[in-house]
Amino acid sequence: MEFLEIGGSEPFRSYWEMYLSRGLLLIFVVDSADHNRLPEAKKYLHKLIGANPILPLVVFANKQDLETAYHITDIHEALALSDVGNDRKMFLFGTHLTQNGSEIPSTMQDAKDLIAQLAAEVQ
Repeated sequence: MEFLEIGGSEPFRSYWEMYLSRGLLLIFVVDSADHNRLPEAKKYLHKLIGANPILPLVVFANKQDLETAYHITDIHEALALSDVGNDRKMFLFGTHLTQNGSEIPSTMQDAKDLIAQLAAEVQ
């Protein structure tokens, strides 16, 4: 599998559509502790998925280990994930780095397996 990470900052957004049209699935990462930017993340997520109504979506709600992080259900609501469409496969994972960074949390292993399965189904 090949992954292409395109940042979310303003200068990179113009590249999104070009690469998304060739993608097998969209992996969208949000900072669970950055409450002020969630409305912006929602806006751009829905813009991205609007271009392809059946593209599978995997959302990582990162920094779940921080006290200020929104709970996974709050992320689901803040990003309006109920509105992504009934024909789309959609998955939401809470993620965080381990303290020393050397361990892979079981959630990430599950996500890795799911992403491999979704990519295989689409090809």
